[in-house]
Amino acid sequence: MHDTIFTAKALTKIYTSGEVEVLALHDVDLEIWAGEVVVLLGPSGSGKSTLLNILGGIDHATRGSLFFKDIDLIALGDRGLTDYRRKHVGFVFQFYNLIPSLTAYENVALVTEIAENPMRPDEALAHVGLEDRMHHFPAQLSGGEQQRVAIARAIAKRPEVLLCDEPTGALDSKTGIQVIEALLDINAKLGATVLIITHNAIIQDVADRVLFFADGHISRIRKNGTRRTAAELSW
Repeated sequence: MHDTIFTAKALTKIYTSGEVEVLALHDVDLEIWAGEVVVLLGPSGSGKSTLLNILGGIDHATRGSLFFKDIDLIALGDRGLTDYRRKHVGFVFQFYNLIPSLTAYENVALVTEIAENPMRPDEALAHVGLEDRMHHFPAQLSGGEQQRVAIARAIAKRPEVLLCDEPTGALDSKTGIQVIEALLDINAKLGATVLIITHNAIIQDVADRVLFFADGHISRIRKNGTRRTAAELSW
C-alpha cells in the first residue's frame, strides 16, 4: 500500500488570450505517492510545467479536482495556496535565482527565516555537500554548486514535496550528475517526494515512475523495477 500525496482527476488548464484559447493540460488523472521519485518526460509545450505549477500551487487549474493529501487545492484562494507552498513545497528551477549579493548561507537563510520548522542553513547546505562553500557568493561558485545551493534553499523548510523543473538543463553532464545525486539523496534521507521535469531521457532511469507527456495529457506511465543511481547514468 502507498500513502497518496497528490490525487488529480480530470485536471485541465486553459489559457485565454483575447478570443484564443490554449489547452495546456487536458483531463489529467494522476496519483503521486509519498516518498517516490517521479520523472516527467516530454517535448516542450506538452503540459509538464503546467502540471508542476498547479501541483505546487503557483497556478490554478481551470477545472478538475486536485488534492494534496486531504487538502483540496482547487478550493484554496491565493492566501491558502501561499500557505500551502510555504509549509509543504520546495521548488528547484533550471536557473538558480540566487541573490548575487548574498552568500550561499545567506541565500538559504532567507527561507529558514519564514519557515515553521526549518533546518539550520549550514545543515541544509551539508545535505548537498556544500558545507565548505557556505560563505562563498554565487559568482564564486560553479553552476552545479549554485544549483545545489538552490536545492539546499528548497529543502531548508523540510518540504514534503520537491518540485524540480529542468534542474540540470543549464549544466554539463558531470555537474548534472551531481545535482541528480543531491536530489536522490534528499529523497532517501528526508523522505521528500521528488518530481523532476526533464528533456533528458537518460534521467528517467533514476525514477520510480516515469510520466510521458504529449499534447497536454499523460500518454503513458512506466514503472521502473529498479532505480539506477545518478553515477550509473550514461550521459
